Amino acid sequence: MLETLRDALKTQEMRKKILFTLVMFLIFRIGSHIPVPGIDKAQIAALIEQISLLGFFDTISGSALTNVSIFAMSITPYINASIIIQLLTVIFPRLEAIAKDDRKKIVEYTRYLTVVLGFIQAIGLSFGLRSALTDTSFMSISIIVLSLTAGTACLMWIGEMITEKGIGNGISLIIFAGIVSRIPGGIAYLIEYAKQGAMNILFILIFLVLALAAIVFVIIVNQGERRVPVQYAKRVVGRKMYGGQSTHIPIKVNSAGVIPVIFAMSLMFFPGTIASFFPENAVAMWISQHFTFTNIGYNLVYALLILFFTYFYSSITFNPIDIADNIRKNGGFIPGIRPGRPTSEYIMKVMSRITFFGGLFLALIAVLPAIIMAFGNMNIYFGGTSLLIVVGVAIDTMKQIESNMMMRNYEGFMK
Repeated sequence: MLETLRDALKTQEMRKKILFTLVMFLIFRIGSHIPVPGIDKAQIAALIEQISLLGFFDTISGSALTNVSIFAMSITPYINASIIIQLLTVIFPRLEAIAKDDRKKIVEYTRYLTVVLGFIQAIGLSFGLRSALTDTSFMSISIIVLSLTAGTACLMWIGEMITEKGIGNGISLIIFAGIVSRIPGGIAYLIEYAKQGAMNILFILIFLVLALAAIVFVIIVNQGERRVPVQYAKRVVGRKMYGGQSTHIPIKVNSAGVIPVIFAMSLMFFPGTIASFFPENAVAMWISQHFTFTNIGYNLVYALLILFFTYFYSSITFNPIDIADNIRKNGGFIPGIRPGRPTSEYIMKVMSRITFFGGLFLALIAVLPAIIMAFGNMNIYFGGTSLLIVVGVAIDTMKQIESNMMMRNYEGFMK
């Protein structure tokens, strides 16, 4: 990995891409400290300490919520917009046809929907944090809502610029940068707790060992794959014999990467946002009190959403029917399986089993912080979800750098 990064830095094109990504990170971090007027920072800090879900939201935003900055809503409206658009493309055939023929149109729809959802979420956040507002007049709230919406639009632009001109997936890297920026503060938090005697040293050591083991486990699972063997029949053309080769179809245990976690995480903020619009409503009050980060029901729904999005995203990116058709056209077959429909059914069966274990793994790691907080009686937001995102995005980014380097060498060879 380090060797690949070192080789990438030697090439001018890759240096420009990496430098551009770092500049975008710098803009993101500067924006995370530009405050929104009309909100009491001390009151927000107190609310984050009281409400665990806000603490987790603050983690993925890179302390933007604590700083009451224009990036306080992070990139969640864009992620929610992407989820809605992808679901609509599955439901409506016309939209699916547009997605295949004109991808730019789908991106445009996602941008518009992001602004709309960002505006709605900003209103919800203003109502939810009304106790921290220094001025509750219509003008003051309007400025807050417009500032937060503009911040989300700016983050969307930064993410798209990274994807287009930098390295890796821009949206994932923004979340990655936000989480990583909190690590030094998290370490200082643990040290301070240990000094005050509020936390057992043995528990901290166990936590660190578990965190290290989880990192290793995440890397192993992300790299793990099931190889389905494929045999190609021999063909005689003239006096020469072609084919007869053996290959395999790699089906990754975690083919969806961190996308299901990010999607599920974004949707979990929806109930709280909607509840904030109706502060006096009994159902809304119940959601605010019980739909919290450490609640069993919350974590169960969170885990089920991760499983759902794992299957959903895998079905979009991996089509067994197309794979089986390509194998048949090229004279290949899976040993013991008839070509055509039986092959696609077999691949679907294997993929479903692998995807289930991959989704279960993601869900278990994601709810890990809630278990630690319940037994350790402390607020640790850098847990399973954050770990999955950081490790997953790092691996995906390094893979993209490797593929870019391989493509560059290939082009050089062809020239």
